[in-house]
Amino acid sequence: MSTKEQKRSGSEELAGLLGVTPEELDRLFNLSEERLEELDEAEFRARMRERCHHTLEIPTYESAYFNRPLPAEQTETVEKMLREWERRGLSHDLVEYRFATAILGFAKKRVAGEPVDLSVYEPKWLTPAEQEAFERVVYERRSVRQWDRQRHVSDELIDKVLKAGLWGPAGCNLQHTRYMVIREESEPGLFEGSDVPGGPVHIVVMQDLRCQRANPLMPPNNFLLDSGAATQNIVLAAHAYGLGSCWLTFSDVMYDRLVRHYLLPDYFKLITYVDLGWPDQSPCTIWRCGVDEAVIHRSQDMSKDL
Repeated sequence: MSTKEQKRSGSEELAGLLGVTPEELDRLFNLSEERLEELDEAEFRARMRERCHHTLEIPTYESAYFNRPLPAEQTETVEKMLREWERRGLSHDLVEYRFATAILGFAKKRVAGEPVDLSVYEPKWLTPAEQEAFERVVYERRSVRQWDRQRHVSDELIDKVLKAGLWGPAGCNLQHTRYMVIREESEPGLFEGSDVPGGPVHIVVMQDLRCQRANPLMPPNNFLLDSGAATQNIVLAAHAYGLGSCWLTFSDVMYDRLVRHYLLPDYFKLITYVDLGWPDQSPCTIWRCGVDEAVIHRSQDMSKDL
């Protein structure tokens, strides 16, 4: 089977899995250069992330791992998007450009049959002492509802917490998580109606729907999972840096109040928020059920039979 036939067969298989025709799949994702020019910058950058991930990163890594040849045309989509990047005059310092050019460099090596050394990207695995510190963060984190309002939370510390959120998993590399940082002392009353005394800092976790247009076949639950992953990282990072936090949800009244107050465009969707500050209480442990109770099925460990 030729490379072209393999590509068509793979496209048909993927379309079947997604419940669309190959023609519809091509229309949604294989945009012409003219169509790329029409996209707003947010959607274009999201499509750059998504297409680089699916059309080049994954095949390149598989090619390197299994030592299989990478077809020369595999780079065409990303090269087309890089041409549009240059036409728009976007910065080479932006993460999409840096990511795309790095993966493209790996891909060209595989097209030429050269090895790709990815060992420099291997994580620095935690030592036993560091693993214990990680467990402390997970098991000692508490929802805090009383705050030391005499202690100021700096923007620098908030940004460290927010960065941890951005490093949560992001389906299809869409990276649609956005934030609002609202200080109660500067803009009081916007979170009235919560059943929890508001913290000195409110971190609002939002979705940028323009990024989601880059993959219209993404299951809606995946977007919520991305927001949940970001928020989980936020509360864990807050605890690691000595802050208290409480993960909360909006009432309809609160949601509408924030949208009206900030005149938010309809492509921003508010998902959840975290109250943040220096803790002024130490809540008791909330005991969890055990792993044995939580696991309703476990496959047999075949290694025990060896």
